[in-house]
Amino acid sequence: MSHLEVIIGDITKLEVDAIVNAANTSLLGGGGVDGAIQRAAGPGLLEECKKLNGCKTGEAKITAAYNLPSKYIIHTAGPVWQGGNHEEEQLLANCYKNSLALAIKHNIKSIAFPNISTGIYCFPKQLAATIAIATTLDFVKTHPLIEKIYFVCFDQDNYQLYQRGVKKS
Repeated sequence: MSHLEVIIGDITKLEVDAIVNAANTSLLGGGGVDGAIQRAAGPGLLEECKKLNGCKTGEAKITAAYNLPSKYIIHTAGPVWQGGNHEEEQLLANCYKNSLALAIKHNIKSIAFPNISTGIYCFPKQLAATIAIATTLDFVKTHPLIEKIYFVCFDQDNYQLYQRGVKKS
């Protein structure tokens, strides 16, 4: 079974096989974790992303990591919270499932996720943590190739929510 770890930190500095980018659908850069990853990776990342023709909400695409210590970046477009009546929960779960499926396809053994959609996309943090943990644990039950999964939190609120959620599971 994969080992889950919750940390506070800068996802761009982790030495893992892949980091997940909470991207927008254009994949051409943005704010938050997306902007930080784009800046840290360097201009080659943007050039590769231009060739991917965007990414639909809930889907995932993979690129090289360029100047980052990871090998790959898996880009996933999280949903914007619109009150919960627009399939936001399923779309967020799909972000995790599709990112993990790409990880399996590329023989990735360690992966780090940010708190997808909880920043400017306003997804409720508790609900997002519950979905992230449950979806990830469900996926790795049948795909044990991934040995280490990090939930990299930017703030103390998310860190505490994820810590509690992982302990309960």
